[in-house]
Amino acid sequence: MKPQFKQIVIVLLSISLLSCSTEESPSETAVTPEPVTPPTTVPNPETPTSPIAKSINYLALGDSYTIGQSVCETCRFPEQLKTSLKSFYTETNFSLQVIATTGWTTTNLISAINQQKPESNYDLVTLLIGVNNQYQGRDFAVYEREFPELVTKTISLAKGDKKNVIVVSIPDYAYTPYAKNLSDSQKAKISTEINQYNTFAENYCKANEIVFVNITDITRQGLSNPNLVASDGLHPSESAYALFVERLLPKVKITLQN
Repeated sequence: MKPQFKQIVIVLLSISLLSCSTEESPSETAVTPEPVTPPTTVPNPETPTSPIAKSINYLALGDSYTIGQSVCETCRFPEQLKTSLKSFYTETNFSLQVIATTGWTTTNLISAINQQKPESNYDLVTLLIGVNNQYQGRDFAVYEREFPELVTKTISLAKGDKKNVIVVSIPDYAYTPYAKNLSDSQKAKISTEINQYNTFAENYCKANEIVFVNITDITRQGLSNPNLVASDGLHPSESAYALFVERLLPKVKITLQN
């Protein structure tokens, strides 16, 4: 092949290859798609993460706030708590015993426990007591002496395990229609004394590593939100007790799962 002809062939081949390359190349720079991250499943905090026993015995100790004065039996907070627990732990049987009466002081509750002699086989025990000590004008020293005694009795009923015990703060009845006719100084006195009782109980519980749940602030909305007060104008309503249970549930779940 002559050199001139060889060069012509090479030029023609080069043009042909360049043309093919140009036709096949996209006119714009390709965009690399961003990697898709699969959605992360966030566990529902309300969903129990650990199994519990097939049978749970619950004992509620207290006064009118535990027995549910002026609300239906299933409206009081221990019953609402049991119902809520049943909805989470569908394979567990829950039993509830209540030792509480309207008007009881710490002295009355101690006497009732001594007389009834409940078994010491409870997986959960709640204690809410003290408002009648304040209401009846008892010396605060009585509460200082009897509250620790009650906590000790409560622990013994809770299989001797303080982790099974939850103390609930005392509601404040100064924020109810009942107290509307009282003077400002009288209402302030009620709240100050309720604070004194609750502070003592909370400090005692902290010092002894016992769970303490504060619900007092809920009851202090009683005048701004009448739905939180029962028909008697004094005690918490079913709705208020439902809010109590919302506070209690996370602590109770931890107790039962441990």
